[in-house]
Amino acid sequence: MIHPFDDYPVHQTPQPISHVATDSPNAYDRYFFNGFPVAGPDGADVFFAVAFGVYPNKQVMDGAFSVVRAGTQHNVRASRACPADRTQTTVGPLAVEVIEPMRVHRITLDGRHGVAADLTMTAMSPVVEEPRFVHSAGSRLVFDYTRITQFGRWQGWIDLDGERIEIGGPTGEDCVGVRDRSWGIRPVGERAVGPPSAPQFFWIWAPTVFPDACTHVALNHDGEGRPWHQSGAVVPVLAAGEPTLDPGRVQRASAASVDIAWLPGTRWAERVTSHLDVWNGDPIDVTYEPFRRFQMSGIGYQHPVWGHGRWVGQDESTRDEIDLGAVNPLDPTTVHIQALAQARWGDRTGVGIVEQFAIGPHAPTGLTGILDGAPG
Repeated sequence: MIHPFDDYPVHQTPQPISHVATDSPNAYDRYFFNGFPVAGPDGADVFFAVAFGVYPNKQVMDGAFSVVRAGTQHNVRASRACPADRTQTTVGPLAVEVIEPMRVHRITLDGRHGVAADLTMTAMSPVVEEPRFVHSAGSRLVFDYTRITQFGRWQGWIDLDGERIEIGGPTGEDCVGVRDRSWGIRPVGERAVGPPSAPQFFWIWAPTVFPDACTHVALNHDGEGRPWHQSGAVVPVLAAGEPTLDPGRVQRASAASVDIAWLPGTRWAERVTSHLDVWNGDPIDVTYEPFRRFQMSGIGYQHPVWGHGRWVGQDESTRDEIDLGAVNPLDPTTVHIQALAQARWGDRTGVGIVEQFAIGPHAPTGLTGILDGAPG
């Protein structure tokens, strides 16, 4: 099937560009965004996140918009049959627009479920290309994908059941955030058929904004704590008009690690310290004290119905809420979170995200069993 983009010299395989290079049902292409007050715990009571995914071999396109306000997480979810033209980045009430690649993105939500939004993110950092994620379980390839991470500032508004929340600009809270783009192969939708095995997955992702720079840490460990993926970087806060594709301004870490103190009885962190060793520079230690929680199930992660790449219907959307105070921290559908945290790096104070997803054992931090809570 020929696409208008086939007129550009961008092909990676002999196939037309509409055809992905693998027949894996787990092929995907995905956007993620979040936004939060730069003032940290002293800022407005708001956090929002957006996910948008395409699963070409499953013929599914899905997305979600979530906003946390006053202890409740409001989730608008949507799914549709994937169009032949994947540049049509609208699913139900949600649309993602690339206004200027690697610099300006716009998110809109049309309000049909009582939540509306018009938000624009403008890059404030160079793009960080994380090392390629490759991981196998025995002879089966489980992960093979690329992710980029970038920091930005938000401007616009959210309307939540008639309450208008201004974001950025002359009248709104100064909000920053993180976006990532990832594509390749990773588990989506239904589980792969095969012999049963005890699940184990450990993931920390900690992008952080300081006044003059941003730091980034991403880690995957096996149950003994051996890393199969580790990356870290420091990037400057850009002046207006500076290039966003500038690898020379991405200071990469030669090693990355974290120390975690879990909240007893949970797999959610009470305190985290990340460590980055950088070439020709002093080691960088950043401490995190979480103060607000976001449930990743709100944008599809581990959701039993609206999970990524699942067939829900030809064109479906819905809304639901999560009472954050009533969440069971050891429920397999809710253990995966992002924690908004006050961050400190030497005499710098900033705000960051500590995404946490730990299933199965992790010996260095005292986790045992599949979903046993951390000891007190």
